[in-house]
Amino acid sequence: MVGAKCSDRVDKCVNLTEKFNKRILTMVVDSHEAALNELFVAKACMPMFTGVPVVDLTHPQAKRLIVEACQNVGTFKLVNHGVPFELITRLENEALNFFMQPQSHKDKASPPDPFGYGNKEIGSNGDMGCLEYLLFSTNPEVISPKATLLLQQNPQIFRTGVEDYTRAVKKMCCEVLELMADGLGIESRDVFSRLVRDERSDSILRINRYPASGEVNAEVEEALGGGNLIGFGEHTDPQIISILRSNNASGLQICLQDGTWASIPSDHTSFYFIVGDLLQVMTNGRFKSVKHRVLAGSSISRLSMIYFGGPPLNEKIGPLPSLVSKKEESLYKELTWREYKNATYKSRLSDNRLTLFEKSVTASSLLQLTCHRHFPFVNNFSLGYHDETDGQMDKKGCVSVLMDKNSIISFVQNMIN
Repeated sequence: MVGAKCSDRVDKCVNLTEKFNKRILTMVVDSHEAALNELFVAKACMPMFTGVPVVDLTHPQAKRLIVEACQNVGTFKLVNHGVPFELITRLENEALNFFMQPQSHKDKASPPDPFGYGNKEIGSNGDMGCLEYLLFSTNPEVISPKATLLLQQNPQIFRTGVEDYTRAVKKMCCEVLELMADGLGIESRDVFSRLVRDERSDSILRINRYPASGEVNAEVEEALGGGNLIGFGEHTDPQIISILRSNNASGLQICLQDGTWASIPSDHTSFYFIVGDLLQVMTNGRFKSVKHRVLAGSSISRLSMIYFGGPPLNEKIGPLPSLVSKKEESLYKELTWREYKNATYKSRLSDNRLTLFEKSVTASSLLQLTCHRHFPFVNNFSLGYHDETDGQMDKKGCVSVLMDKNSIISFVQNMIN
């Protein structure tokens, strides 16, 4: 398969200081060339990957197929899932109606702190993308003031549409997680599902809208030179499992095990299940959370709805003893979802957040992670020992950091804390 490696994140830097059509997004980006590497430009020639496993929920061997898919690819497409199509289309249409409102109306429910309306900015650590989105908790007891405003203005969207949709998707999610436990040979088949089913579950629903190619300024299209806009940058999902449903617009890409980026065919009738970081921990690395991203600028605007199945905040998560053989060791330290969630909020999208919780971790990987966290517009780091500490960024967004050994130890400790 011919494709772009994960390391080939950008073809070129383009000074995108143009504004998008005001009806959709206003994209005034940072002037740092290094930041633009991650924000907007990616190679256009990505292969269409047809190797995503398809699992029929009614198939007698569904549990085996789910486990094989999570081990080999980290994602699978679920068909015959039982979620009424009426619930899907109703929420989709109501969300589109909201996104078509004047920007001033939508901005009343921003920023997402953590729930509400967001535009361009993803998190608080410098990540940006070509999208607008709605984000809120699926727990009715966890509603921020911004989300409350949305409830008051759009009761149909958030009270009826969202609640009916999340209820159906949560039921499907738990059924799949129990089949997964069966396929792994775990005696307690609710070992995963109980975490999502718990009334304190910290699960969320995200609705993203990515603009179509015709909504982008002609000047920006020309500047891209055949590239694509990054709608949502490369990342893994921190929760247990993610369940994605989108319309028939393309854009989703996953990073295969050989490092190749591959485009996933759209299918508005099915759901894509994506392994999250916590599931990787609980299976002691047997399942891998798959890195993925979304490109904007398809022939039609892309609308995706993602249910993130998470445990209660204080739930302790670690490798399941039944999945760690006598000849193996646990790869990860025990953690709570609150601890890992906080680490996620302090990191960049593309960071390997699990590094901090591995039992065996190198100083080099810690330095790379902590530097990237606190210097978000720097792409590469050159680390070494020196009598004096110094750092300098060049025009390409590369930085050289020279430290003595004691400074490196202090640096890492301060960054993590």
